Amino acid sequence: MTGLKIKFARAFDGVSGISHGFFGRAGGVSEGIYKGLNTGRGSQDNPDHVTENRRRVAETLGTHEPHLLSAHQCHSTNVVIVDGPWQDGRPKVDGIVTKTPGIAVSALAADCAPVLFVDPVNRVIGAAHAGWRGALAGITDKTIEAMESIGANRKSMRAAIGPCIGPENFEVGPEFVDAFIADNPATKDLFRPGKNDRSLFDMKSYLVRRISAQGVQKVGALPDCTYANPDAYFSYRQNSHKGITDYGRNISAIMLNNDNV
Repeated sequence: MTGLKIKFARAFDGVSGISHGFFGRAGGVSEGIYKGLNTGRGSQDNPDHVTENRRRVAETLGTHEPHLLSAHQCHSTNVVIVDGPWQDGRPKVDGIVTKTPGIAVSALAADCAPVLFVDPVNRVIGAAHAGWRGALAGITDKTIEAMESIGANRKSMRAAIGPCIGPENFEVGPEFVDAFIADNPATKDLFRPGKNDRSLFDMKSYLVRRISAQGVQKVGALPDCTYANPDAYFSYRQNSHKGITDYGRNISAIMLNNDNV
């Protein structure tokens, strides 16, 4: 679909038999504060616009819109294993895993971190939505475990962290710092002083370290910051700082290819 701007993970270089992409705002039909490729059904955007945007993403990946699966994300560590389109609505989970070709699993985000996983040897994929709460609680750990439960091996997995709020703009309070350091004192170096009692946090490096510590051999992160590039990506914090109460969602998705979808 022309007009869609897609970033690809260098961590997945050389992997065949998959389609994946980290999508920004470009190429969609939504208008106003959702201008562009808003794929979030939880937003207050025109539902027909969201469906058309999702159709374009699905087509780009090589599948159909009902096979592009996005969950009702709730900053949890819940993960679901799927083998087809949703039957009873979107489940409240933050990780989706499959080994079924033609099913695209996705994570939606607008400053939180989307994480895509693939085990190219055992043909298992996953997508996780890692806000700071889910990241700290272990959503990526649980996604890896779910992939293993259907045949993946973490030693042959690869992971890619997509566009999210970057370390120059992720300002957090002292209680946030305390929670991360209490969980793992080694995270102290991921915080830099901000204004007054605020600190700046490097979420991407945190996730790279956490996923690597789980035995995943190849982990990468795209450099894009959603907050610093509001024309290219939807950003919850950008809108909040402007007094805008709702926001669009960027989509990141991965699929095992199947010529018969």
